Amino acid sequence: MKKLIYVFALFCVSISFSQSKSFKISGKILSEDNKEPLEAATIYVERLKDSSLVTYTISDKTGVFEITDETYDEKLNLYIAYVGYKTYFKQIIINKEVIDIGRVELGISNALDEVVIKSRSPITIKKDTLEFNVKSFKTKKDANVEDLLKQLPGVEVDEAGKITVNGKDVSKILVNGKPFFGDDPTITTRNLTKDIIEKVQIMDTKTKSEAFAGEEGDTENKTINLTIKEENNKGVFGRVSGGAGTDERYELAGMVNFFDNDRRVSVLAGGNNTNSPGFSFGEIQKMFGGGYSMSMNSSGAFTIDGKSFGNGEGIVTSQNAGANYADVLSDKVEVNADYFFSGSNSENETITARENILPDSRFFSESKSRSLSDGQNHSANLGFDIEVDSTFLININPSIKWSTLNRSFSEDEETRNEANALTNQSTTASFSESEAKNFSNELDITKRFGTRGTFLKFNVDTDINTSESDDFLTSETNFFNSASDDIIRDQFTDAESANRNFNVSATYRLPLIAKELFLDFEYRFRDDKRTSLRSTFDGDAATGQFDDFNLDLSTDFESLNRENTPSLKLSYRKEKWSTSFTTRYVFRTLENKDFLRPELDIKRKFQALELRSYFNYQFSEKASMYTGYSLNNRPPSLTQLQPFQNVNDPLNTITGNPNLEPTNTHRLYMGYNAFDFQKKTGVYSYVSVNVDNNAVVSRTIVDPETLKRTTTYANVNGNYNAYGNINYSKTVKTDSIRSIKFDAGMSAGLNQNLNFNNEVQYKSNVTTLTPSAGLRFTWKKVLEIRPRYRLTYTKNTFDIDTFEDVDFIRHDLDLNFTTYVPKDFEWTNTIDYAYNPNVADGFQKSAWFWNSTLAYSFLKDQAVMTLKVYDLLNQNTNARRRATQNFIEDSQSTVLEQYFMLSFSWKFNSLGSKGETGDSGMFFMD
Repeated sequence: MKKLIYVFALFCVSISFSQSKSFKISGKILSEDNKEPLEAATIYVERLKDSSLVTYTISDKTGVFEITDETYDEKLNLYIAYVGYKTYFKQIIINKEVIDIGRVELGISNALDEVVIKSRSPITIKKDTLEFNVKSFKTKKDANVEDLLKQLPGVEVDEAGKITVNGKDVSKILVNGKPFFGDDPTITTRNLTKDIIEKVQIMDTKTKSEAFAGEEGDTENKTINLTIKEENNKGVFGRVSGGAGTDERYELAGMVNFFDNDRRVSVLAGGNNTNSPGFSFGEIQKMFGGGYSMSMNSSGAFTIDGKSFGNGEGIVTSQNAGANYADVLSDKVEVNADYFFSGSNSENETITARENILPDSRFFSESKSRSLSDGQNHSANLGFDIEVDSTFLININPSIKWSTLNRSFSEDEETRNEANALTNQSTTASFSESEAKNFSNELDITKRFGTRGTFLKFNVDTDINTSESDDFLTSETNFFNSASDDIIRDQFTDAESANRNFNVSATYRLPLIAKELFLDFEYRFRDDKRTSLRSTFDGDAATGQFDDFNLDLSTDFESLNRENTPSLKLSYRKEKWSTSFTTRYVFRTLENKDFLRPELDIKRKFQALELRSYFNYQFSEKASMYTGYSLNNRPPSLTQLQPFQNVNDPLNTITGNPNLEPTNTHRLYMGYNAFDFQKKTGVYSYVSVNVDNNAVVSRTIVDPETLKRTTTYANVNGNYNAYGNINYSKTVKTDSIRSIKFDAGMSAGLNQNLNFNNEVQYKSNVTTLTPSAGLRFTWKKVLEIRPRYRLTYTKNTFDIDTFEDVDFIRHDLDLNFTTYVPKDFEWTNTIDYAYNPNVADGFQKSAWFWNSTLAYSFLKDQAVMTLKVYDLLNQNTNARRRATQNFIEDSQSTVLEQYFMLSFSWKFNSLGSKGETGDSGMFFMD
């Protein structure tokens, strides 16, 4: 390993630089008609030889720009573009380092009486939309959309496929303005190729109703829209892949897409036993999406995070299939539909060691568990967008889901006191079968009036869930050194539940100043009803039947939650800034009926004021900030309120508290985002503070002899949490083909919680600091190296002397490198090292985790043969340590072990021929 790192370090520092020439071009851009400066005009420089992009920037608020770089060429083409104006062109002779072109006045665009040629502006800023021209950003020849996004300034894509733009999360990806294969963006980014994309548009996330009504939408999240070239909007493309490996590991996947202008049909299917929704890592990782990441966790574990097609834990074998359809039925009606099937079975074994902390003592528990599960999920979604006329829109989105799950579970647990004397032990074995069904529908009706911004909106959401389960349980709990009787259970439980949620709202917008100052009147009604029937029967050893009804372990509830909420919202929008203030008053009724214990019926009414404010300011096209405040009211759950004694866990009896009050949460947050397109520097920061009044917390008493727990709930004041982060990045071009991107960040958190333990109230404070740093060295068509280091420091402190303060430190070092030589070969390595010195003895403290993939492209890059090695060093582990206000826990579970796999992937494409289109005029200057 040391030799490998040394070789790469030596390789990087030994890169020689050719004799390139530095240049700096400056000037000022004005409008020809009124002589006003033009902010955010795009200035870009191209090579004469192949029109490839050299560099670009945008003008500031005074119209001034400065563009610097290095080149080997004697001459370059300079372009200046601005929406609605003629594009300026000038050939620049690089005969001196500083070139001032002076004032440039752009005339209003008019296709008549001018030479029209193709526009290649790499970036265009259109009001609230940032648009990138795909042809301006070079990638490897077989790049997909994810590869493309990684090249765009201000856009970050992590190993899981999660996308951020200038520090803000991307929540939705559209293709020609329509969803593509559900809500998982990685299916889009990892399957569509760059070749078919013309533009990448980035904007604030809005629902279709919000966009139609002219509302601001979600300013803290972004949406990416991919526009496909017109000539590539008809044809068939896709990919099929398969792999086989050692230890009977396999992966299969296929996807085919049929595009016919506005009509799109896509089908996918796959399966594997490598703990991945589609494929695992390397080239084939990009076959399917799945929104998953494979990385070392806090103690060197290889984990899969995010969306999973199945019920994933331990070793998972999964199957999946789906179809997506989108079409324009007429000039007034658009439709999209999708269906997903996913199935999985998993096996997992876990060992856990926990130190439980009491005000005057401690006790220790150890457990071993094993689980097997087999589940299937079906999901069908349909969407209709009906534009009755230019002012009237109807959106209908029904959805159906159905799932089944069979699960067996067994566990052995024992607890010891401070003298290491055995206090209690238990064994548990269970088998359950469950089925769940869901129907939901969203209906939005939007009507606009006039041109001042008036609208009327109705929204109706319906959600119906039903579930059934059969559960067989055998358990035995033994107590030592006490007079308590042992608890032995042999039971069958038949459970049924149903949830019906109904939400309706109406909003009317009154413009006080046309298109600037608005007053929104809104009324919301929510009606939720839940029924829960759980019948438990004890087994008869003589007859072998379960016919003895157990009242203590059975329930029959009906719960109601009804809310009426009128609200007013005042919003003001200007070109550079916007603000809004919302006030709501909530009338809430919670009611629970217990048909087995009518004396425990409960009904509570609550009223609360809720507030929300938001302010956003855009300093320039490069930088903006936002801040906000909210006051939210959250009632206790009916489980926390109802004085029912829940004895399902023999070691923990839980009873609700009917006197609980709602929790009021004050939230204050602020963010700043800046990206300088010329200097290729970005700064993103965020800070938030949350303060809870009347927070609901657990109140537990532990029996000193049996260590059995009795838990209820209480309100406390003083809980808060604060979080902040800042990240800085900078890209430096060493020459036209090599660049280095540096990034550094720091996040910090502070949480204070008030707790009860054996009737003693105390405060716990958790402080976390996480600095990180990384770089990415890119040598186009040769290699890419991405080292990253992250340190996580956690400190737990308590305000009572009997609790010891606890510190944790975790180190994570990642090294990803990819080489693209010789031609047609791609060798990718992901090396992660994690060191957690604080885990208990018997758990692995550190591990190297190395995945390696070698891919060979042939048949004109349509086919790829891949050899990959998972966990090359065979050190995979997932030992981890977790600390809370009253315990410290170490755990370790089943992991996927080393395997080798040979895979083959073939892609096909019959889309239209590649072409270029022009969209603006251009005038020439000598």
